[in-house]
Amino acid sequence: NLQPYSGSTANYSVYAAALKPGDCVLGMRLDHGGHLTHGSPANFMSKFYHFVSYGLNPQTEQIDYDELEALAKEHKPRLIIAGGSAYPRLIDYERIANIARSAGGLLMVDMAHVAGLVAAKVIPSPVPHADFVTSSTTKTLCGPRGGMVLCKAEHAKALDKGVFPGAISSIHLNIMAAKTWLFKHAASEEFKQVMTQIVANSRALAAELTGYGFRVISGGTDNHIVLLDLRPKKITGKLFQDALEYVGITINKNMIPSDPEKPSVTSGVRIGTTSVSQRGLKEPEIKRIAAIMNEVAGAPEDKNVLDACKAEAMRLISAFPLYPKGPLE
Repeated sequence: NLQPYSGSTANYSVYAAALKPGDCVLGMRLDHGGHLTHGSPANFMSKFYHFVSYGLNPQTEQIDYDELEALAKEHKPRLIIAGGSAYPRLIDYERIANIARSAGGLLMVDMAHVAGLVAAKVIPSPVPHADFVTSSTTKTLCGPRGGMVLCKAEHAKALDKGVFPGAISSIHLNIMAAKTWLFKHAASEEFKQVMTQIVANSRALAAELTGYGFRVISGGTDNHIVLLDLRPKKITGKLFQDALEYVGITINKNMIPSDPEKPSVTSGVRIGTTSVSQRGLKEPEIKRIAAIMNEVAGAPEDKNVLDACKAEAMRLISAFPLYPKGPLE
């Protein structure tokens, strides 16, 4: 179903299709990499359903599947949600699907952040295992502002009702048309090459930053996300985010597992490599970006340092213009 306006709306559509008020839903904790719509008390859906949260193994900083299974056995959720907004590792969709079935529930995978990598077959797909798969059509899918839901055939009628009139009322045909072009583009070799480079760039960035003394959550990445714990650098996520914004590098402050800081401050940042990979940057340029980030981390409030880093960032990105010279056809 291509009607949802966003990844969040896609999730709400599945809730409308598969759940009743008060049903139990098992989702990943927000501060462990989940999403607001997966059970955060800050999201209004938490008022309608009984959300129970699973998290990460504190040693590996990857999903604690044993805890997830134990919670599913205890609470018998109607729906288990896999996927997140700040989780840099692959997910064992088959294992979670088996846990959901054993508990008598359904599996929804929110692949909003990794949909492009899935479409290009760069990472494993959740589609064979999940009852519902939701996504935005932006992020790694690199398309228009919107959302979508895939489902097993037996859920199709309920899903269509969950989308309309369950969650939305207006149909944005212009955006739906843009989505159809996107899906054609996602099948191209050009798209696959970009997606492959995204993961290569992400891994290169994680390795370079580790060499500079940053702590990479979970020790690395399997997708487009690098999640950093900044405590070894003795700076906060907000300070690093704002300093890099001045320099011309966009990241965002982000909670890390068991973060001692407030959500408005954070001990970590989330970095994505999708945009720079679309522009054509590869591993040599990623090394330069990591070096700039390290300089900024060392003096985040020194204007002379920030101005020098800003000039270096501009020199770097100016070699990769957004559009070709001359008139656009």
